[in-house]
Amino acid sequence: QSNGCCIAPGFAEESIEPEEDTMIKIAGNSYLVSPNLPDLYSCSPGWSSAFYGAECFDSEVHSYMKNLGKQKSSESQNIDAKKVELEQLLMMETKNYRKTIKFYQKLLQKERSSKGPETKSMLPKLRGQLQEMKSKVQFLELVKKYVQQIMYAEQWGVESCVLPTVIHNGRTDAMDVAPTDESSLLLYYNTEKYQCNNQNGIRVLQAGTPLGLMAYLYSRNAFLEGYVQQFLYTFRYFCTQEEFLQFLLDRIRSTLSSASLDPSTPLTKICNRSFYILHAWIEDCYSVDFATNAGLLCTLKEFISSKVAPLNGYGERLLSLLEDASARRSGSAHQCFSMDKCEEEGEEDRKTLHSLCKKLSEDVSRKNFNWKLSKGTGPIAHYQRERLYTSSSVLPKPCYSSFTEEFPVSFAKADEVGPYLLIEYSAQQLCCQLTLLQQEVFHKCHPVHFLNSRALGVKDKCVAVQKAVSTETVSLKLCNLFLSKCVQDEYLLQLLRNADSISTWVAAEIVTCHTSKLQVGLLSKFLLIAKCCYEQRNFATAMQILAGLENLIVRQLPAWKILPAKVAEIMEELKAVEVFLKSDSLCLMEGERFKTLPTIPSAHVLAMHVQQLETGGFTMTNGAHKWTKLRNIAKVVSQVHAFQENPYTYTPDFKLQSYLRQRITRFKDADISSLAADNCANFHQIPAEKHSRKIQDTLRRMKATFQ
Repeated sequence: QSNGCCIAPGFAEESIEPEEDTMIKIAGNSYLVSPNLPDLYSCSPGWSSAFYGAECFDSEVHSYMKNLGKQKSSESQNIDAKKVELEQLLMMETKNYRKTIKFYQKLLQKERSSKGPETKSMLPKLRGQLQEMKSKVQFLELVKKYVQQIMYAEQWGVESCVLPTVIHNGRTDAMDVAPTDESSLLLYYNTEKYQCNNQNGIRVLQAGTPLGLMAYLYSRNAFLEGYVQQFLYTFRYFCTQEEFLQFLLDRIRSTLSSASLDPSTPLTKICNRSFYILHAWIEDCYSVDFATNAGLLCTLKEFISSKVAPLNGYGERLLSLLEDASARRSGSAHQCFSMDKCEEEGEEDRKTLHSLCKKLSEDVSRKNFNWKLSKGTGPIAHYQRERLYTSSSVLPKPCYSSFTEEFPVSFAKADEVGPYLLIEYSAQQLCCQLTLLQQEVFHKCHPVHFLNSRALGVKDKCVAVQKAVSTETVSLKLCNLFLSKCVQDEYLLQLLRNADSISTWVAAEIVTCHTSKLQVGLLSKFLLIAKCCYEQRNFATAMQILAGLENLIVRQLPAWKILPAKVAEIMEELKAVEVFLKSDSLCLMEGERFKTLPTIPSAHVLAMHVQQLETGGFTMTNGAHKWTKLRNIAKVVSQVHAFQENPYTYTPDFKLQSYLRQRITRFKDADISSLAADNCANFHQIPAEKHSRKIQDTLRRMKATFQ
């Protein structure tokens, strides 16, 4: 997923080369006749388009684009010329940024070795220059995205008055030949909030029929306003995947053979825009729509092979895109955070730049939390720096047939080791490995997975579907918001069951401790781990540990009374974090922290926020679907892709991860009350000396009565 509004760019000299496009010139303007592979490498507008909408590209981007590619003031704008000039500027700024990075690293080494006091005075100035250069390169990356993913697609947008033509051109039957008015398909309201390109009084889409909402994908500025990405996230509320695919294929079928080379004709625009929309859909939603629906995928492949490939070279590109998407899913699906881009870029330079960018940003970013934080980020930051990008971190993860294969005896039998390894490892080390385990499951999810969760049985104050109730027995008729024939991937249940397993494991480890001392040690360790997690913005694991500690049996343990006061205060911090996460559905997207620091949200909290947005009707009295409601839902779920773009870079400790996996697996279905009943350390007991003293005092009083 290649998204990013002001996200740290990938600084690659190798990938910055001018591409050649097949162009024709009419009246001094250059037009792209058919979609070109380099330009359509990433058709999906990305999460930033769904989140920011028309504000994703501000007036500064638009004004900068007007001046690009102009050799003379009177020369007409040329997209190809703009792209070439932009890539040259980006390459030059990237080179300068790399040189400054290397110089900054040398000064850091001199400062550590205390060679010269002048380095201390130069470092702050140089750090400021790096921030300015970083912002400039990020801006150029944003402009490049605007050119590649927006301007090329918007060439084929049509005016709103042509939308009825879009609908009629795709109809294969002669049943309804009456002209369709735009007002019967779409409902707008006027606003001056989103003003770009010197436009005033822009109409904003308010509602529409399913056919009208699909036709609006072809409208001018649909990509720019974020409508396309928002539609891809939410269309399942009003049409099935088969209906949407058939809509696109009908438009391609009716325009492909008759589309001329003249880009000004509606047929050419409809045909090319259909390819862009289809490409964006495959690129962004393959895992949730095509991979889980063999019939849909077969229909698409058959149409491309038989109808598109013989007449248009883009058919082969679509088939190649489908093959690549299938290979990524079957291979390393968990590495969905721009791995294709990483392979193209210089790996060593990218590591250096990104690690330094994070280092430059984290000092300021960590101070902006809305709750009280202690100064506990130092050790984990040091641990990350020490273990970041070692030789083992770039090696492929070994595939073991079982957790115990090729592990030392101490790790091979986690049951024999028990909870003692949790005591031996530091909270920072355990936080890092638990974060990597959580990241592995989080990066497999998609924003669409969080929609319509009520139909899956996900409820408030319940981490997952109750164990006693099978997912097949959950009634979908009363709470299903998708169309009945719409295929829904249930990965969210797996994500929530994983969270439930970790919470149960935390509670089980504590109640199975046979001594009060060990119990206090584990309570302290889990509290410190949770603190490290939320300070590193791994809110998922932090909330999972909190749920385990808030288990009714765990909260009644006598060990809480002898817990150190400073450690016990962490429990209140965790509750404050939970309140913060539940207060606003977009609280983690505020400010600039999520753009520079990795983040893993709580899946259950996010699902509850989406359910709250889903409350109420989706249609108006005239039957039109409320697009404003769907747009807000798309904005909230888009943060899933935003967080997946910036992964954690801790070095994996496979031995420790295996131990954690085994312990979590062992206790995931445990009955905490039964485990606690077998352990005397879980009950309040009267000390033996005090008890015997009471008996002696009683006997003494009895003797006194008989004397």
